[in-house]
Amino acid sequence: MLIKGNNLLALHALEPRLAGKVKLIYIDPPYNTGSDGFKYNDDFNHSSWLVFMKNRLEIAQKLLKDDGVILVHCDDQEQAYLKVLMDEVFGRDNFVETFIWKNSDNAPNLSKKSRSSVEYIHAYEKKMDKSIPYIGKLTENGDAPLNHRGNSIKELTFPQKSIKFNIKDCNVKVGKPDRIEIMNEFEIFDGLNDRAVRLKGDFVWTQEKLEEEIQSGTYFIVKSDKFAIRFQRLNTKPMAPEKFIGNNYLTKSLGIGTNEDASSHLREMNIKFAYSKPESIVAFFIKAITNPGDIVLDYHLGSGTTAAVAHKMGRRWIGIEQMDYIENITKERLKKVIAGEQGGVSEALKWHGGGTFVYFELKKYNQEFLERIMAADSLSALKAVQDDMFRNAFLTFWTDAREFREEHDYGKLSLEERKKKLIAVLDENHFYLNKREMNDKRHVVSGEEKALTTRFYGEG
Repeated sequence: MLIKGNNLLALHALEPRLAGKVKLIYIDPPYNTGSDGFKYNDDFNHSSWLVFMKNRLEIAQKLLKDDGVILVHCDDQEQAYLKVLMDEVFGRDNFVETFIWKNSDNAPNLSKKSRSSVEYIHAYEKKMDKSIPYIGKLTENGDAPLNHRGNSIKELTFPQKSIKFNIKDCNVKVGKPDRIEIMNEFEIFDGLNDRAVRLKGDFVWTQEKLEEEIQSGTYFIVKSDKFAIRFQRLNTKPMAPEKFIGNNYLTKSLGIGTNEDASSHLREMNIKFAYSKPESIVAFFIKAITNPGDIVLDYHLGSGTTAAVAHKMGRRWIGIEQMDYIENITKERLKKVIAGEQGGVSEALKWHGGGTFVYFELKKYNQEFLERIMAADSLSALKAVQDDMFRNAFLTFWTDAREFREEHDYGKLSLEERKKKLIAVLDENHFYLNKREMNDKRHVVSGEEKALTTRFYGEG
């Protein structure tokens, strides 16, 4: 489902139908940089940006299933403040992880001291359930780390010959070469530990779990003298996606592309859109968190990456975007997905097209006047909008049209100053038409629009 309109109002409009039904919310909101290419009003001040985010996160939380997850992209400028805000909305106990994504392969400009090439992805569950795994990858794709930042420090004992070493045979002393502490001396002989080894670290398993895994044929690997111990199962099982995998960020080593890859993909489809995300990172999380048929929501849809990937992966999706480019960028991209376009993750998923989507628009009211004000290129054009506005728009209750026209200084204002004055008297509560007002004869609402609205809310 593709929706054009103010995303805050659209989220509230969806609540009667979708409260408690969305498995994954994946958003890439404006970052409050003033220059990140978003065609929203990205020139927020800090407090306004946080209020903007909070209002939307609060209603988004209501749409999630109890086992639902929300992922929010952010850059370094606001990520710490966003984390505190999300702690407030979702609860600190429901924080999952802050994933770190390497978003660019381009070298930093030599004229700058530093340049960030990573983004942060805050992940929260609606109600944390540690028994439900995220399927990040399978062990058949390689071994996986046994320790992970954030786990409690514990000591594990590894039986004789249970660890395979990719370093030279030697005597190993007690010590802490990196994050893992070696608690007893032993010898590496023919690439194996000659006796039981006790290690202390932030392990993901307990001793009981370790022994169960060994009984199932799991063995352990040490690849360097840093002693970052890893495990390998004989049988493939799903494993959780990790913040750092093999001491790497979420990078191309995991099949996750960059912004440059996303731009290249869009160029192949003749779509011009700055700062789109690569399909591979969205696919990584959709695979990890959802199952076919689950609902995925993105209320900052932009060029449509989340919807495109969800469609290719057999998930139901809802995308919301208020900007006019939804018509010639977002919608057209999704049509190409249905037609079987082969960019992004299509080849990996063996995607050849299919499916449908429905397109809705929130019915505009004062929003139309706002757009006409912004488009006016002369005082006479703005005067025509003003006259229509005072006849038909919903104005703030304290606005008197006659007094407004007679203000002695209004006629001296520039075009831009007059626009600001007119925008200020539009009632923000009536930018879009409320469902309960669609039968009011003052509004032009077609029979088709009324029928569709009634069906959407299950009333017909």
